Amino acid sequence: MHELLTTEVLVIGSGIAGGVTALQLAEAGISVTLVTRAVQAHESNTYHAQGGIIYRAHDDTSDLLKQDLLRTGAGLGNPEAIDILVHDGPRLVKQILIDRLQVPFSRNVDGELSLTREGSHSVARILHAEDATGKAIENSLIQALKAQPNIQLLQGYSAIDLLTPAHHSRNRQAIYQPPRCVGAYLLEQSSGKVIRCIAQKTVLATGGLGQIFLRTSNPEGARGDGLAMAQRAGARVINCEFVQFHPTVFYRRNAAHFLVSEAVRGEGARLVHADGKPFMQDYDAEWKDLAPRDVVARSIHQEILARGTTNVYLDLASYMDKPKIMNHFPTIHEQALTLGVDITCDLVPVVPAAHYFCGGIWVDGSGQTTIGNLHAVGEVSCTGVHGANRLASSSLLEGLVWATRAATHTLESIESASPCDPNDIPAWQDTSIYEPDVALIRQDMSAIKHIMWNYVGLARNRHRLTRASHDLRNLELEIERFYGAAKLTDELLGLRNAARAAVLVTAAAWQNRTSMGCHYRVD
Repeated sequence: MHELLTTEVLVIGSGIAGGVTALQLAEAGISVTLVTRAVQAHESNTYHAQGGIIYRAHDDTSDLLKQDLLRTGAGLGNPEAIDILVHDGPRLVKQILIDRLQVPFSRNVDGELSLTREGSHSVARILHAEDATGKAIENSLIQALKAQPNIQLLQGYSAIDLLTPAHHSRNRQAIYQPPRCVGAYLLEQSSGKVIRCIAQKTVLATGGLGQIFLRTSNPEGARGDGLAMAQRAGARVINCEFVQFHPTVFYRRNAAHFLVSEAVRGEGARLVHADGKPFMQDYDAEWKDLAPRDVVARSIHQEILARGTTNVYLDLASYMDKPKIMNHFPTIHEQALTLGVDITCDLVPVVPAAHYFCGGIWVDGSGQTTIGNLHAVGEVSCTGVHGANRLASSSLLEGLVWATRAATHTLESIESASPCDPNDIPAWQDTSIYEPDVALIRQDMSAIKHIMWNYVGLARNRHRLTRASHDLRNLELEIERFYGAAKLTDELLGLRNAARAAVLVTAAAWQNRTSMGCHYRVD
């Protein structure tokens, strides 16, 4: 790979949002460079999504779905964005996922698509592929991407920073121009070489930031990379206090966490204590175990604190027969067995964990950010669809819808995008004087995770947030000094971005003194 790469469109991230954007642009004849920091392109937040994607039930309507989204979002949802989602979403699921990509969604014995219900949904409208929906979507998507000749797929490449003339141009008069993005610096992980990628249009689709918390359902790459890069480039970011905690992540001390899908409760499982006694009816008499995620997560948190336990449990066996459990949740069954729990007969230990970032880079109805020629799609963006809390299985749908809209807008506007002379953007200047100390990187990352979990977690107050802000800002200063002197690695880039993302989340949580959705102030 040469140190200079030019492309019409640079897409950073290969989940449903980035992948669908790249695929639609390539099929329209655009040259696309698709970059992922993972060594295998399928590795993404999408790949790990269990539950499903919103479709449409027989007794469903757009208005009914809109009301469910608005209610779950605690009244903060953007009505215009929600209208886009409910009107475009089901059609695009059929057109792109079912017909174009032929994703193997689960079907009933009569061959009809199987639809299940999840928390805060009025009807059963969730399309799924057993309990590994994201995996099925991602595998089909990556297959299509690799078969597309207009796509150059770069695996194992980490984005360092977005290129903007205001920050990077040799011509210092560029600082007076409206902000625009002209590509990114990319780190080839295997060689350590930095590539200057110049693009007419750039699309950020880097996913979320769950890894800034001690407990999360997110894969290791979800550390806020896109959010941090866009904010450093000057993009507007909003609603950063709204981090949704999934109520049920498998708990085992010193073991990796994995998600236990909300669909488990949608099919009848109950949250219980070690004695098998349910408790959600004490917190939400109407919805019980299918209450909004923030309510369920805080309820579990309260029960754990009140009883001095480490976790609560999910009881499947008392409410579902074994064949149903095995048919609907084979992946969860297999994962739990490796840790000594048989979900067909044992209580399943669970705790809440950071799951989804409802805030992000502000975008309009086409995914356009406040920086020219820069789109953001998927979890890294904030369309306003989720408001203060996300409705179950709406994230994959949002990624699909805004990917399509961003691709359409890019096609309509790429000819008018001001070309950038690659000579105006200097090659990367290596200022490193030593190899990065892996122990320091991991200790700093651990510090961020513990600060965020203890001070900026499920229940927040002014004193915790003040302490978090002070500790994080001091830590970020040290990390920036470390970053400026050490040789670049993906881990070092992730640490730098995680620190910035943590500061943004904490500052937003401190400023918002009103409890709403998944932002809960105990003071």
